[in-house]
Amino acid sequence: MQYIYENFTFPPDQSFTVRSEILEIKKYAALKSHINFEIALLENCSGKRFIGDHIEDFEGTELVLMGSYLPHCWQYYTVLDPMIPPQATVIHFFPDFLGRQLLEKPEARQINELFERAAKGISFSGYTIQTAKLIMQQMLFSTGMARVALMLSLLDILANADQARVLSSPYYNSVNTSGEAQKINKVFDYIFQNFREEISLKAVADILPMSPAAFCRYFKARTNRTLIDFVKEVRIGHAAKLLLEKKHNVTEACYMSGYNNLSNFNKHFKEVKGLSPRDFMRQYDMPAGR
Repeated sequence: MQYIYENFTFPPDQSFTVRSEILEIKKYAALKSHINFEIALLENCSGKRFIGDHIEDFEGTELVLMGSYLPHCWQYYTVLDPMIPPQATVIHFFPDFLGRQLLEKPEARQINELFERAAKGISFSGYTIQTAKLIMQQMLFSTGMARVALMLSLLDILANADQARVLSSPYYNSVNTSGEAQKINKVFDYIFQNFREEISLKAVADILPMSPAAFCRYFKARTNRTLIDFVKEVRIGHAAKLLLEKKHNVTEACYMSGYNNLSNFNKHFKEVKGLSPRDFMRQYDMPAGR
């Protein structure tokens, strides 16, 4: 199978993401890996599950927690109830999304143990799935601290679940298989540190090191996007954060995010966010500025 390394950028007003989508019934041929932890709830389908060195058929509703850099893929074969679309609800987060100090508290011991086991993938069953499903559905429509409280409740339920099974074998170590991911993360780090400046293809390719042509093929194969698209997403994500902080207007956010042309900035913002910077601010009831 092909390996694809993903990089998620969280919205500027969120410390983790929750999304729901309709599943496409197909046999995916690529294992995905990313630095984020992931909770995946899959409903109304059957197929085959690949997590680390674990391979197994599944059917119905399943709930899985996966740690950083753990390769994973689901192949979907059939829909169980043709009257209901197959669906996935997915959460991406970092264990310390509320800060390291929380994880150092004695009350967090079981959650820390959960995160350690997640390195090999954990599948949940029985009552845990139904309880987790209700919480995840509420999270889709919650915001602010209410959403954070639901996330903590979900992690507590998973940490105390009786019906939980570690998927990969005891000797499997996802860290040992993450060399390529760590390699591509060197590129991500460089872009995050330098996106306000002009980023040349040669400078980025030299990090690995590779020729520019080889790097373009490498980056596209492992991220499913071009370097230009990735830099654009990082810059627009930073601009959106500045606008949400209400300390900068559109023009200031443009130049503080690596752009030197307001027209180009507005075009890219709409491509990434689906609406103009001013419409984005109106969505959050913010004054548009100049």
